[in-house]
Order: sequence, then C-alpha cells, then structure tokens
Amino acid sequence: MQIDIIVSRVNSAADLERVFAIRKTVFVEEQNCPPQLEWENEEVSVHFLATVNGEDAGACRWRKTEAGYKLERFAVLKPFRRKGVAGKMIDAILNDLPPSTPHIYLHAQVAAMPLYLKKGFVSVGDEFEEAGIGHFKMVY
Repeated sequence: MQIDIIVSRVNSAADLERVFAIRKTVFVEEQNCPPQLEWENEEVSVHFLATVNGEDAGACRWRKTEAGYKLERFAVLKPFRRKGVAGKMIDAILNDLPPSTPHIYLHAQVAAMPLYLKKGFVSVGDEFEEAGIGHFKMVY
C-alpha cells in the first residue's frame, strides 16, 4: 500500500484543533506531560499538520525566540510512527523558516535524537529534563 504523507502549514482554526488533538494524545495521554505545560506560546507559533493517506498523523511547530528559531512539539500518532512522517515534518518546517535564519534549535527527547541527527542537527550541552522526560538541546 502506498503511503501518501502530506505536511501542511496550518491556516485555519479547524486545522489547529486537529493539531491540538494530536498533541493531547501523544504528550498528555501517552507521555503524561502536564497539560498546563503543553499549551503555551500557541499564538506566536507557526503550526503544521501531517496526514497519511488523508488521516491526521502528526503535528509540529516553530516559533521565533530570543535565541533564534525553535522547532517544537513534534508528535506522531502511534499508528503512523516509523513510516517517515516525522522526517517529512522536519523537512517541511525547515523549508518554511525565513531565508537565512541565523540559529535553528530544538529540545529533543532522547529517544528521538537519532532522527534529528540524520537531519543535520547536533546535540550541545548536557541532558536535561522537561515534563519529566530526558532531552538534549540540538542545533541545526
């Protein structure tokens, strides 16, 4: 069966609700992240929705910070993991950033680091905890 992965920039309130539903499933329900930590900086972020054969599959976002451009909230629903969705989301988000973006970074969950390494990110500094999960800062 052919897998058709589409990653689109969110331009409607309805699509943003779909993004939030994915993040709630992955972060709040599966990973037990406190809901109050999950919903922040929404209005200053550029959100993306990934679909696989028309079904909602993943979500991510970027936002400008004082340190540069931060890629965040990469979430893929269980049935769509290990099918290339996260890689396509990384490609889409990097292609969406303004030209000559000076500093691109993210906080990667330890388990996701191999994917980001493949995409050209490198880890800097020591491991730290966010929402009870080990992370490393990674820069592009």
